[in-house]
Amino acid sequence: MTGKREPVLNELQQRIVGALQVDGRATWRKIATVLGEPERTVARYGNELLSTGHVTVAAIRNQLGSVVGTFSCLPGAARLSVESLAQREDTTYSYLTTGIADVVTEVHYDGDTADILTLQLPATPGISQYATYPVLKYFKTIRGWRAGVLTVAEEGAMAGPYGTDRISWNPDPDLGGQDVQIIDILKRDGRATIESISRQVGISETSASRRLEAILSTAQATIRTLVEPGLMGLPVEAQLWVETSPHLIDGLGTKLAELPQVRYAAALAGDYQLLIDLTLPTQMDLYRFITAPMWGEGQTRIRTAMVVRARKRGGRLFDIS
Repeated sequence: MTGKREPVLNELQQRIVGALQVDGRATWRKIATVLGEPERTVARYGNELLSTGHVTVAAIRNQLGSVVGTFSCLPGAARLSVESLAQREDTTYSYLTTGIADVVTEVHYDGDTADILTLQLPATPGISQYATYPVLKYFKTIRGWRAGVLTVAEEGAMAGPYGTDRISWNPDPDLGGQDVQIIDILKRDGRATIESISRQVGISETSASRRLEAILSTAQATIRTLVEPGLMGLPVEAQLWVETSPHLIDGLGTKLAELPQVRYAAALAGDYQLLIDLTLPTQMDLYRFITAPMWGEGQTRIRTAMVVRARKRGGRLFDIS
C-alpha cells in the first residue's frame, strides 16, 4: 500500500538490496563475491538501482532524543500536512495512514523540545489535532530491517564493521565542523568514497578515513539503505500501536524486534507503550500477525493503522505523486 506502484524488483536486484541493507558501503566486488554473481553484473544492477532512486543509501545524524507525532487533518489537507512535516530537517519519516491519525511522523531533536512540541508541530498546516509520544527506547530501527532475501550465511559474510543495527547512541553536540561536513556528505550519498569526501571537505584521504571511522563507530551517524517495501514483494505496511502492561514492554518489544516482518520497534511514553512498523506480502499475512498467540490473552491491545504512502523514510524524501 505504500509509495508509487512500481513493479517488484527481480531476484538479483532484491539480493543486491539485501546485501546493501547489511552494509550500505560495501563494494560491488564484495557483494558479487558473497552473492556468487559476476562483479560487472552486480555493479550494473546496483548502480541502476541507485541512479533511478529505487534504492537510496544515506546517513542519518543521530540526535539526543526523538518523539513520534500523530496528526488528524482537516478534510482534504492530509497531503499538505505530510508534505510540511516531511520537509522539516528534523523528521526521519512521514507517513499517510489510515485510522484516527491521518499523518504520523518522527522528529529527532537535541536539547529542549518545548518549542517543537508547543509551537512548531501545532502550527503544521492542515491539522485539526495532534498528539506526541516521546520515544523511550528503540528495539529496532530500519537500519536493522532485512527483507529476507539473503541466507544467514550470506548476511554474516556481508556484515560490515559497524554492526547490524544501533538502537542507542551518545551524540556529541559539539561535533567539529569537518565532521559535520562529512555527515552532510553522507546524508546526500552514504556510499561517497573517501576520495570524494576528502576533496569536498578539503582534508587528506587519511584524515577523511579516520574521521569517517570515528563518526560511524561511535554512531554519531548511521548508514541506512532505504527502499520501498513494495519493491521487495512486501506491499502491505502497517503501524501497530500497542497498549500492554508495563512488565511486558521489554520482553514483547525484544521479541517483536527479532521478527523479520518488523522493520521498526520502539517503546513510547503515553497512552501506547509500543509502536511497531511491519511490512508483509498480503493483508491476510497482517491478519495472521495481529492474531498470533504471542500477544497474550487480555494483557495487550493493538490499534492497527495501514501506511497508505510514505513521503519520507530514513530522513530522505520519496515521491508519492
